[in-house]
Amino acid sequence: MTDARATPLAEFHLRHGARMTPFAGWALPLNYPPGVKAEHEHTREAVSLFDVSHMGQVALRPGSGDPADAARALEALVPGDILGLAEGAMRYTQLTTDSGGIIDDLMVTRRDDDLLLVLNAARAAADIAHLQDRLPGDVTIEPLENAALIALQGPQSAEALAPLIHDSHRLSFMQAHRFDWAGDPLWISRSGYTGEDGFEIGLAADIAEELAEAFMEDDRVRPAGLGARDSLRLEAGLCLYGQDIDETTSPVEAALAWSIGRARRPGGARAGGFPGADRILRELADGPARRRVGLRPQGAAPMRAGVMLFETPDAAEPIGRITSGGYGPSVGGPVAMGYVEARAARPGTTVHGELRGRREPVEVVKLPFVPQGYVR
Repeated sequence: MTDARATPLAEFHLRHGARMTPFAGWALPLNYPPGVKAEHEHTREAVSLFDVSHMGQVALRPGSGDPADAARALEALVPGDILGLAEGAMRYTQLTTDSGGIIDDLMVTRRDDDLLLVLNAARAAADIAHLQDRLPGDVTIEPLENAALIALQGPQSAEALAPLIHDSHRLSFMQAHRFDWAGDPLWISRSGYTGEDGFEIGLAADIAEELAEAFMEDDRVRPAGLGARDSLRLEAGLCLYGQDIDETTSPVEAALAWSIGRARRPGGARAGGFPGADRILRELADGPARRRVGLRPQGAAPMRAGVMLFETPDAAEPIGRITSGGYGPSVGGPVAMGYVEARAARPGTTVHGELRGRREPVEVVKLPFVPQGYVR
């Protein structure tokens, strides 16, 4: 912890009794006194405040002043339709390797004069180096160093945000807009990482603690940490970089084909042209050799990342591996995600996870494990 970076909300966490833990080089709250399960359940029922200031925030500014030029340049590095983004719209996509793997997954928002990227903390430095190497010289890459990012997540998040930020409820899922609070600018998107309705609020580091405490004056709002964030995103079927996706997995294998824009697919207006397009478009057409799937262990014990999966109890060779797993409080039992060979990826298929020397049955299921609460 002595080498971990503090976020702008460090004092807020300690004041509210957080149990801190190192994560991707940052000191972040693992949980608060109520515990992970209580924080998870409160997020599903009301609204929780998460500190996500460790995420990398980067602005791409075109020399021409036209954000379409930055969009066109970034689109050469990702399979998403970035050029087609309207002002204030967001898109989830991936930076891909030349062999079709995933360098990182990220959110891209088109603003009036630039693109805002939100990157995974553990990959931010590598992403920025990749962008500097691959983007044309007339696109300025500006890491937003003195910025914080707060997430309000849960079905009552709009009601909790509205008294402080009027008209924020007008945003739909994956839309963003600039607002002002006490004379300071905020960049607010209706998005998040829990599967629930919610907002992510980008703001200057020096006002983050004041805004967080203002939210806490609402009895519906409670703070939540990394533990609940992980169980919530797992139930929502959302990938964690470094576990569920990495440079060895393609977007198609990872069940992220929905994020590949129609314009970037064969027959589209701007088909291909991104790193790894040959492999990724081939897998779109022919199917990948393996797929990320939802998994429900049939016993009471959770199966966590690294558990090998076998087609039968006595099979010699594994056909897959769990990449994320744990107890799902909203599901009331163990849940997991992982990769299996394509022939075993159909929902309803039974595979077997090797847990403490025993092969236990695991059912392949559709994702997500809980219904999404997004407001569209």
